Amino acid sequence: MVASKLSNVDFSKYFQPPSLKDARRRRHEAVHIINDFSIPDDIHEIGKGKKYLIETYGCQMNEHDTEVMAGILEEMGYEETSEPEQAAILLINTCAIRENAENKVFGHIGKYKALKREKPDMVLGICGCMAQEESVVNKILEKYPWVDLIFGTHNIHRLPQLLREAFFGKEMVVEVWSKEGDIVENLPQSRHGHFQAWVNIMYGCDKFCTYCIVPYTRGKERSRRPEEIIAEVRDLARQGYKEVTLLGQNVNAYGKDLKDLENYGLGNLMDEMRKIGIPRIRFTTSHPKDFDDHLINVLGKGGNLCEHIHLPVQSGNSEILKIMGRGYTRERYLDLFHKIKAAVPNASFTTDIIVGFPNETDEQFEDTLSLVRECRFDGAFTFIYSPRAGTPAARMKDNVPMEVKKERLQRLNDLIDQFSAESNAKYQDKIVEVLVEGESRKNSNVLSGHTRTNKVVNFSGPKSLVGQLVSVKITEAKQWSLDGDWQREPEVAGR
Repeated sequence: MVASKLSNVDFSKYFQPPSLKDARRRRHEAVHIINDFSIPDDIHEIGKGKKYLIETYGCQMNEHDTEVMAGILEEMGYEETSEPEQAAILLINTCAIRENAENKVFGHIGKYKALKREKPDMVLGICGCMAQEESVVNKILEKYPWVDLIFGTHNIHRLPQLLREAFFGKEMVVEVWSKEGDIVENLPQSRHGHFQAWVNIMYGCDKFCTYCIVPYTRGKERSRRPEEIIAEVRDLARQGYKEVTLLGQNVNAYGKDLKDLENYGLGNLMDEMRKIGIPRIRFTTSHPKDFDDHLINVLGKGGNLCEHIHLPVQSGNSEILKIMGRGYTRERYLDLFHKIKAAVPNASFTTDIIVGFPNETDEQFEDTLSLVRECRFDGAFTFIYSPRAGTPAARMKDNVPMEVKKERLQRLNDLIDQFSAESNAKYQDKIVEVLVEGESRKNSNVLSGHTRTNKVVNFSGPKSLVGQLVSVKITEAKQWSLDGDWQREPEVAGR
């Protein structure tokens, strides 16, 4: 653990950089469950009359971490604001998976220099995955001395103690734990909306894909006890939540570390979710290597289990997949895809794809395009490869020219766009169930929500529908969204 007040210090003396060899040994270390979270009495109401702001970048796990930090701050008396100028505490919850995400964060840190000068008592903190990287912390120490607090992904539950050090100390407070992570239960959470909820079921990742920094920043795979998860979801059902998404960096590796529960995995947990009175249950993100037949059979039972599968493929070429360390071949992925589609015929599929990975040839990229043509994904997150410091791929020669990467990305996106439009066209004149999430970002007079298959639907209706499940008849199918009419007297959804 690193816990220090540092200024102009070589942080490398205190921080252990990522080690693939050491990290692979971590699976033998015990995971501790912590149940005794509390806020010290001397700062329990220190935030009365003050406000906080948390800026969040990255995945749903980061979003959920923000909910936990918001819950802690609200228990300390703080109220949320969307205006940085009003904040007594401003935290930036960061993502390390892409280089452009890091650049954006550094830009925001720089932007707050003037605000910090105007409000010297404001606490400016950096947390999340970037804070687990040695190079990032060194850069903040060297170039951004107006930052007050840096902490990592494993010690969010210590936020009250860290803030106390920041309040009463005179120099930057840094606490980054290089341990592989524990499980902290009973943390307060401030959920937005009160009809959709994220529930962490496991943390960390042991896959070590060669391009990915997550196994180092988030630690080893560790599963929450099923009874804790079931109790949390049942409580959300009692509160009237309409949709719950089960989260994990590699969510379908759930249960592998629960040695006292023989063969208990995500399929078992999803079967338990089917018995709970919440209309919609989702999970993300899956790894094809851990998507087993039991889970597929459970998903085939339907009920409240949503018909949307996010199944990252990354590449359609087996040689590139091997270099990426993905642990499956093109053929294995396609077999899995078709098996899931047979069990859940109405499912929509989305994926992640990287283009321009080191040594990717034109022929290998064509394999990716042919896989996309076979799967006809409803959507995809597509990326140009960029090396992440500390990962094995960063030591490879980045030998695909940028102009080639951009050309491949454009061709891939054109194909994804085509299949997205074709998939949406199938909804024309159909009546679908929509969970209304709020106003459209483009038009405040229009409501927006998602179908069970994760399609975006926009329609006109009263604001009182927000948080409700409604029926909408699709009147126009667009490339990335659907427009429709709210059915005051709903017909059968899906007709």
